[in-house]
Amino acid sequence: MFKGLGAMGDMAKMMKAAQEMQGKMAQMQEDMHNIMVTGEAGAGLVKATCSAKGDLKSLDIDPSIFSKDDKEVVEDLIVAAVKDAQERAAQRAQEEMQKMTQEMGLPAGMNLPF
Repeated sequence: MFKGLGAMGDMAKMMKAAQEMQGKMAQMQEDMHNIMVTGEAGAGLVKATCSAKGDLKSLDIDPSIFSKDDKEVVEDLIVAAVKDAQERAAQRAQEEMQKMTQEMGLPAGMNLPF
């Protein structure tokens, strides 16, 4: 189709590849909202679930930790579980991005915007 067009044919191929990458990036962004990861603290007494975008979706607290005397401990465990979930979300997002760049034949370590 682009024979005889020289640089124009190469430009058309590059534009098509850029459009494909843009479409895949948009799909990846959407997928990140649906991938869930769970972080925990206190040996699983507090669990926080986030999307791979880092949005907190749910919090599960074992009722055995509720006591007036342990209020600060519970608060610390909640913060720790949320932080753990967000760190796992960031790691999962990075893994998904690496998969996509490999599938597209891009160099390893190329950081595409999220």
